[in-house]
Parts: sequence; structure tokens; C-alpha cells
Amino acid sequence: MVFAIFIASIGLNVNSTAVIIGAMLISPIMGPVMGIGLGVGINDLELVKRGAKNLLVATIISVITSTIYFSITPLHEAQSELLARTSPSIWDVFIAFFGGLAGMVAASRTEKNNVIPGVAIATALMPPLCTAGYGLAIGNWYFFLGAIYLYFINSVFIAIATYLITRYLKLSKKHFDNTEIQKKVSRYIIIIVIVTIIPSIFMAYRIVDKSIFETNARKFVEEQFVYKNTQVITKTYNYSSSKKSIDLLLIGEELSKKTTDTLRANLTKYKLKGVKLNILQGLNARQQLDLSQIKASILEDVYSKQARADTVKGKNSLEMVTDTQVLSEIKTLYPQVRSFGLNNIVIRRVDTTLADTLKVAMAQFGNRMNKTETERLQNWLRTRYKTTSLKLVIN
Repeated sequence: MVFAIFIASIGLNVNSTAVIIGAMLISPIMGPVMGIGLGVGINDLELVKRGAKNLLVATIISVITSTIYFSITPLHEAQSELLARTSPSIWDVFIAFFGGLAGMVAASRTEKNNVIPGVAIATALMPPLCTAGYGLAIGNWYFFLGAIYLYFINSVFIAIATYLITRYLKLSKKHFDNTEIQKKVSRYIIIIVIVTIIPSIFMAYRIVDKSIFETNARKFVEEQFVYKNTQVITKTYNYSSSKKSIDLLLIGEELSKKTTDTLRANLTKYKLKGVKLNILQGLNARQQLDLSQIKASILEDVYSKQARADTVKGKNSLEMVTDTQVLSEIKTLYPQVRSFGLNNIVIRRVDTTLADTLKVAMAQFGNRMNKTETERLQNWLRTRYKTTSLKLVIN
């Protein structure tokens, strides 16, 4: 269990799906969960207690182990694999339920098959525990509670599915002398299912509603903001249960008040009633615009157009890009640039014989670049050179 947790934590930390899958195959945590469902199905309270005890111990050990790992790792950024385990929904209920059904059916058959490993991968009990440890390590209770809830969903519905298949197969079961105990167990099962499923339905509603809002907002911007001398530089879709808004930054000829009023009136045509449309236009100092964001957006637009052109011509944009081209593009928006170069550097560590190759870009500017501009330029260069390991050094 400890080894599997370390592997899963590393996989989540470096955003490696393959490593996470490997950890789920190693993990023995599926046994206690199915044991609880089987115990309830055959009225074996001792099996239920033993399964619950093993599951509790495994859960505590897993959370402690992952917390220790994420407390000492130098990588603290939440990657997509981590974030995916913080917002469970009704779909996770379905996955756990059908996965549990498949697992119990496979366990009841005599021939060997690969269903149990598949169930372990699909229902994913390990990653939520690692994410909970990550939340504790960085002090983010939203991550911790969301991950624990996902783990609870998976455990409960795998056990429920095991219970149902056990009853369907009519396995021999113990009979209570007091039928009231059996009724109490049934009531507890119903209460646990209801308590587990209600929050997931609410979260699923929010996910669907947010997706619909962003789709309609994107369609509204693409179809309505088509002007010859005005262009949308940045667009942000803000979603919350209390309010929704669309924030747009325009460059070029300013739109008249009549035009902006018409645009706001057209929101209802895209099922965006009640959504606030914020339009920022006019490049003057009083509006406190983030000019570095505009530069980054234009750079991204220039690159995407060049990439599309290379694709049409059948060229490999990665092979075609040169430092001279990149310097020319940077100079368009950063006239103060003095020099630019890029090369691969071998990094050797003192504590190991291994060596890493890092792509390093060196740039010199006449004026000092702030942290935000440096980060945006670095991100653009990573996109331009199609690498995530590029490091930008400013002189």
C-alpha cells in the first residue's frame, strides 16, 4: 500500500497517467471495499467489521504517506491529474457502481480474467487519497475534502454493487435470529447511498451548467464580435452560482455605446440571460490595462497563424523555427529587446551521476522586464518551440 501510494503520488506530481495507472494496479485497497459489500450481502457482520477495519487503516496510512511525500517534494504545482480528483460528480457514482458490478461478476467466475485490474483503474481509489494528502500538505481544504468525497463515493458504490451482485447470485448467507438487525442494516445502506449521491448530483449540475455557459459565451463572442477594425484580444468567462460574466478586452476602433447596448441585448439569444458583459476598450493609461497580456496574446496569434501556414504548406513548424525568426517576432512587441539565443544545456547534479538536458533561452532587454512579462514570454517560447522544459533567462 505504501509503495503504491508513493508511486501514485509521484505520478500525480509529474502528471503522468501511465505511472498513476501502475499504482492503481499495485494497490490492494480494492479487497477491503469488496469485502464490506460481500459481508453485507451474506449477513456476515464479522467480515464487514474486518473489511471496514482494513479499509480504515489503509486509508489513514495512504493519506499520511501522500502528505509526507507532497510535503518534501520540490514540485508543488497542482497538475491536471490532481485537479481532476477534486470535483467529483454523479458520473463518478456511475463509474464506481458499474465498476463494482463488473468486479463482483468477475470475482464470481472460475476462469481467470483481467476485469479486476480494469475495475481498479476505472474506479481509481488511490489517486483521490494521494490528492487528499496533497491538500493537507499545502493546506488546501477544498482539495482535501473534494478528494476524500471522491474516495468515499468510489468505496461506497463499489461496496453497494458488490452487495447487489451477492444478493443476485443468492450466495449462502447467515440468518439473524433477530430480523430487526437485518432491517437496520438495510436502512443504513439506504441512508449511506442517499447521503453520498445528493452532493454528487449538485456538483454534476454545476459542471454541466458551467459547460453550457462557456459554450454559449464562446459562441456569442465568435459570432457577435466580428468587426473590420476591432479585434478581441482576450476573453474571460467567469462562472459562479451567484453571477456569471463575460470579460472582453478589445483593441482597435472603439465600439459606440449603441453597439455595445445591442451586444448586451443579444445575450438572451444565446441563452445568456442575466450574464454581465464587460467590455474594456481604448488603450489609455487610466484604464490600467495589462499590456504584457496584450503582447502575449498577439505573440500567440502570430505564432498560431504561422503554424497554420506551415501546415498548409506541408512543413514541420518545429524544424522550420529558428532563433532569428523568434527574435524578429519578439522584437515586434518588445522593441527594447537587444539579443536572443537558445541552446541545449547539460545539467549535472552533485548527488547523482545522472544528467538532464535542458533547453535554455537567453534574452537581453534594454529595460527591466517584470516577473509577469517574463513568465508570459517563457510560456510563449515553450509553445513556440513545442517543449515544456524550456527555461528563459533574462539579462
